[in-house]
Amino acid sequence: MKLDPDLIHYLTKEHFRVLTAIEMGMKNHEYVPVPLIESLAALKRSNTYKIIQLLLKHKLVMHYNKSYDGYALTYMGYDYLALKAFMKRGTLTRVGIKIGVGKESDIYLCEGGVKEEDKDEEPVKGERFKNPVVVKFARLGRTSFRTVKNNRDYLKGRSAQSWLYLSRIASLKEFAFMKALYNKNFPTPVPIDSNRHGIVMSFIDAYPMSQIKELENPKKVYAELLEQVIRLAEYGLVHGDFNEFNLLLDEDEKITIIDFPQMTSTNHPQAQFYFERDVKCLQDFFMKRFGLKFEGIPILEQDIEKKEDLDKEIKASGFVKEELGDDLKEFDQIHEHFLNKEEVEDEESESDDEEDIEEESKQEDEEKVPKLINNNTTVDVNEEETKEEIINKELESSSDNDNESEENQEYKKSRPKKEKKDKTVEKKKKEKLVINEDYVKEKAKKQFSSNFKKERSKRNKNKDKKVMKANENIKDYFVE
Repeated sequence: MKLDPDLIHYLTKEHFRVLTAIEMGMKNHEYVPVPLIESLAALKRSNTYKIIQLLLKHKLVMHYNKSYDGYALTYMGYDYLALKAFMKRGTLTRVGIKIGVGKESDIYLCEGGVKEEDKDEEPVKGERFKNPVVVKFARLGRTSFRTVKNNRDYLKGRSAQSWLYLSRIASLKEFAFMKALYNKNFPTPVPIDSNRHGIVMSFIDAYPMSQIKELENPKKVYAELLEQVIRLAEYGLVHGDFNEFNLLLDEDEKITIIDFPQMTSTNHPQAQFYFERDVKCLQDFFMKRFGLKFEGIPILEQDIEKKEDLDKEIKASGFVKEELGDDLKEFDQIHEHFLNKEEVEDEESESDDEEDIEEESKQEDEEKVPKLINNNTTVDVNEEETKEEIINKELESSSDNDNESEENQEYKKSRPKKEKKDKTVEKKKKEKLVINEDYVKEKAKKQFSSNFKKERSKRNKNKDKKVMKANENIKDYFVE
């Protein structure tokens, strides 16, 4: 869906009141009911209905009408709320075109708030905006990136949340990372403002490294990039997605790093894996594109000394391990204890499932296998014995025992008769279809009358046609 930049100028305060009311209601409701929207927006029912219909027309909200009448925000409606906040603060004055699409974000080129010093200056020919800035909207939950709940710790133990809430957390994290790194003189865009799932940053006139085919000095560029990876690790951070798509180069081969929501701490259990992956991505790109050769990858714990705990300040993923102090044996013991506990629980659950399955199978077999009555005693039949073997055993026992009682002989004689009786009972139990003759007669009469009326109408139409033709012939005769 495309963001219409002109629509925001036609939306009134009442439209934004309804959007904010739906946003507030979505804290406790998946779809906000209409009476709650009316009370939160402090509007009349007729007015709110008209506003909701206009918002539905422009796909700013979505409708739910199964168990109750409710509405929820779409990403488009969430975008307009963030843009309205940016414009109210003065960080944005105009929305431009879309310049980038990623697996979890959309990027727009906009015009930032003009400074008082630059207000009197005339715009230069060829420049679209006086103060160009970039707005990045998070778009978590797309079909190409739905595993974010499992891969990142945004939920922090909670079972489920809306994608809008996750996008908001991701953008706030990225803004915090960008601000902290910019203050430490890392080559990042200038962070300007953030609201909801949007971030405003400075526009950089550069190209993604994936689009660059030639470099004057590729070895120098690789050395600078590797230095930035190591410097991040010295501050206690691992980028996690340090590749050619998240690196910008300008005409002077100046580097800029972007995309920070997946950054982790060097104390994360998989920090070494992410660090090696970042370095390997760089080496593979420069090897394929520029033919450079490399030997080995630096080891995070041996080759790099930590200078600052920036991961603690930003609360990066995995920073909790550092809070236990210099001696990290306690953390490792706790981690192993929980892992062993989970393994034991899994084994116990598997054994319980197996026992339940065995008990169910035994009950089913017991129901299927009959019980034999001999000398007024019940004898359970083994599961392995079939029905034929049971009958043969009965016959053998009857031939061996000559002195049987009269009751047993009567039981044997009456046994086949009982089976026949059971069959007859089953037949009797089957319910027969009962036909209501009066209902059938009435239905037949109705059908007959409807068919008769149709035929009569057809006949009348044919008669009318014949009469019309006869009248026409009479008119022609008199006219002649």
